[in-house]
Amino acid sequence: MQWTPSPEQTRETTQPQVPVRLSALIKGIALASSLGVSAFASAGVQADTWRFALEEVSGSVQDAYAQEFKQRIEKASEGDIDVEIYPYGALGTSSQLTELVQSDAIQLTFASPGHLASVIPEAGVFTLHFLFSDDNAVNEKVLGNSKAIDMLSEAYTEQNLQLLGVIPEGWMVWTGNRDIEKPADMDGFKIRTMTSPILVETYRGYGANPTPLPYSEVYSGLQLGQIDGQVNPVFAIEEMSFYEVQDYMIQAKQAQFITTLVASSDFYSGLDDDQRQVLDKVTNEMRPYIFEKQEQYNADRLEKIKKDSDIKIITLTDEQRDAFRPEGEKGWKVFREQAGERGSKILDTLQADIKAAEGE
Repeated sequence: MQWTPSPEQTRETTQPQVPVRLSALIKGIALASSLGVSAFASAGVQADTWRFALEEVSGSVQDAYAQEFKQRIEKASEGDIDVEIYPYGALGTSSQLTELVQSDAIQLTFASPGHLASVIPEAGVFTLHFLFSDDNAVNEKVLGNSKAIDMLSEAYTEQNLQLLGVIPEGWMVWTGNRDIEKPADMDGFKIRTMTSPILVETYRGYGANPTPLPYSEVYSGLQLGQIDGQVNPVFAIEEMSFYEVQDYMIQAKQAQFITTLVASSDFYSGLDDDQRQVLDKVTNEMRPYIFEKQEQYNADRLEKIKKDSDIKIITLTDEQRDAFRPEGEKGWKVFREQAGERGSKILDTLQADIKAAEGE
């Protein structure tokens, strides 16, 4: 089957159209990031224009969130605020986007724990395996009300980031060139993961060989046999066509992909009372919306994968999942070591809140 390049590999020829006044930022993004200089300052950015950069391409879960956010903010502010959305590739990499928000060069972005944990170790709690409930209604309730989020917010503030929301994007699903139904099936399995030490230790515990590879090279890596498999939510597996070069898709509900919505602390504190109230109200109301939307996206994309391919889809039983659990939880020790006392309190609080919510 012919290889389809990923969005990162094609963005030089399919670069999203952006205002001319941002061209200097795009050309000099590395310099702006390293010097912490707001490239927008000289571009005459209006105070009521909020620029929102995504870690994902158009049509993704993050894009769905951003489009709905834009509509609600502009309506609630009666047109006083304009939200401009920039898909991945328009303004830089995930790490660069976080740096641009920290320096108040852009107003909003998504910051995923896969890269953010190197700056805020406590954010790595969202990468842990077998932490969240199998019931997403429980997870929605906990992520919206747990005191753990307040503790996490303190860690963000220390890095000049305002935590506005915790955004789920769906269960992480394994794809591979072999059937994986027990830990022994992972023996020597070259799986592409993010470079997080938590994830590396987790997959080593399963017996796999975690293999770092840029996201833009995953498709070709799978096709050429450089890696045996990868892990992502279903919508991303369909979006990036990974299923085209894999034989199996394994649903183990071992972890969710969770990102966070952030703004610059300086930007947030500088808003007038009306604008801050609008922002807080919209982000609070967006929580149930995105839980429902990501489930719809992942379900629809799964049906498309089934229709367009002959990949074998396997859903592990509770008993099969339990066989992975002891090894998967080895990453928890790494997290506690990296995130320290506050990180441990965040993990303990989430565990307690999840258990209590499941009991209800």
